[in-house]
Amino acid sequence: MSTKRLGLIMHGVTGRMGMNQHLIRSILAIRAQGGVTLSDGSRVMPDPILVGRNAEKMQELARRHGIERWSDNLDAALENRDDVIFFDAGTTQMRPTLLEKAIRAGKHVYCEKPIATNLDEALRVVRLAAEAGVKNGTVQDKLFLPGLEKLRMLRDSGFFGRMLSVRGEFGYWVFEGDWQPAQRPSWNYRDEDGGGIILDMICHWRYVLDNLFGQVKSISCLGATHIPERWDETGKPYKATADDAALCDVRA
Repeated sequence: MSTKRLGLIMHGVTGRMGMNQHLIRSILAIRAQGGVTLSDGSRVMPDPILVGRNAEKMQELARRHGIERWSDNLDAALENRDDVIFFDAGTTQMRPTLLEKAIRAGKHVYCEKPIATNLDEALRVVRLAAEAGVKNGTVQDKLFLPGLEKLRMLRDSGFFGRMLSVRGEFGYWVFEGDWQPAQRPSWNYRDEDGGGIILDMICHWRYVLDNLFGQVKSISCLGATHIPERWDETGKPYKATADDAALCDVRA
């Protein structure tokens, strides 16, 4: 049985989401099980290179998880033709530029959401990928959570009958960062750095609603900042300028 190497560039995996969800629970888990078996019996084995601006962080992350390749030079990584996929889980503001650079280098692209902080940039990236003919995709991981899988099964079985309305509540407490470290990066709570729960989470809710309940036709949303001050990764206080709560009315 043959095994095909799949070289991929992983950018932004020193953050909580990129490291835990995409590196450890996805790529490393696939490697640990021996790759992915295809219909013809062959296997695909991902071979990642970890890329970021801080060489010490990249080297330590690679060492800790037994990954041979790492770099602090993204341009050099993109020049390697043996690595055909570019994945990004960095900050939202950086994403359009990084995706465009990867697409122009001929890479297939997969990334965290949202693609950009505004519609024009997002459409430019999508159109560029279509023109280049590269495969492209954005994370839609919530569809595969056990609870939502069970919900889909119940829907398909007719358990709910005809669904006329759905109420959804999502959230978890993120520590302010003073007496206990925050579980999310500080930039998530600064509007000037691309933060905000509306920008971050409604793109998740949209595909969940579309795939489980019905095609979304309209949405209205009210955002609020309930916690006005937080503490960053260095222990310094900062003003939370981004929304940390959202109340939405969605019509399908």
